[in-house]
Amino acid sequence: MDLNTITAVAHPQTRTQLPVWRAGDAWLAGGTWLFSEPQTHLARLIDLTDLKWPALTVTESHVSIAATCTIAELDGLACPPDWLAAPLINQCCRALLASFKIWKTATVGGNLCMSLPAGPMISLTSALDGVCTIWKAGGGEQKVPVLDFVTGNQRNRLTPGDLLRQIDIPIAALRRRTAFRQISLAPVGRSAALLIGSLDIDGSLTLTVTASTVRPIQLSFRKVPDASALRAALMQQITDDLYHTDIHGQPLWRKHMTLRLAEGIRSELLGAMPP
Repeated sequence: MDLNTITAVAHPQTRTQLPVWRAGDAWLAGGTWLFSEPQTHLARLIDLTDLKWPALTVTESHVSIAATCTIAELDGLACPPDWLAAPLINQCCRALLASFKIWKTATVGGNLCMSLPAGPMISLTSALDGVCTIWKAGGGEQKVPVLDFVTGNQRNRLTPGDLLRQIDIPIAALRRRTAFRQISLAPVGRSAALLIGSLDIDGSLTLTVTASTVRPIQLSFRKVPDASALRAALMQQITDDLYHTDIHGQPLWRKHMTLRLAEGIRSELLGAMPP
């Protein structure tokens, strides 16, 4: 869709060239949502592509995902055998349910910044202990865990002029065994519940709940709980007001599916533990 209110497009190549933020500005990365509907409040786009951030950087301690990294680039990441959580990358990329054209354009950062409950990059990065680096509008950086970055349905910690630079995933998180569950009302519909469980080497279990809730919620257990303890923890820590509602699922159904999918994850990871 043409954005006929745009009067200027900035092309900064370095952080120092980023223009002073003003009302009517928008960051442009993939633009798959930006160009999908009228944006009559916008007058200027700030194109991030000329910053040329490396899409993916792997070090001994972490994987850095640039905010401008596309879904296709992330899906193509070559993972070593000891990254037991590697299947999550492909599973979450496919949960986006988009055409190859969108995959090659939509960005990881855009998915986080839209902050929709069903955003699968939110699911992936929060489950893997991701930490956002935010370039603050007034200068400096801020580190925020993905779990805290998304605060509600289409709400996050960014203030006007802030820019999400990257998301760092610890290598230690990628070495955990994981289990993935996702459900939609329709076979190719938006996620109504997406849960990820991870089992650490010490036997502790982390369960990350997304899509069914307005923001990511994480539960931690020192060991894999029994079914009743898991259910009780979910009932206690996810109050009814945290369940999302829209045409893709009502809160009561999302709650039921969250409990059901969580038990499937618990059973799978319990079965994967050594005797």
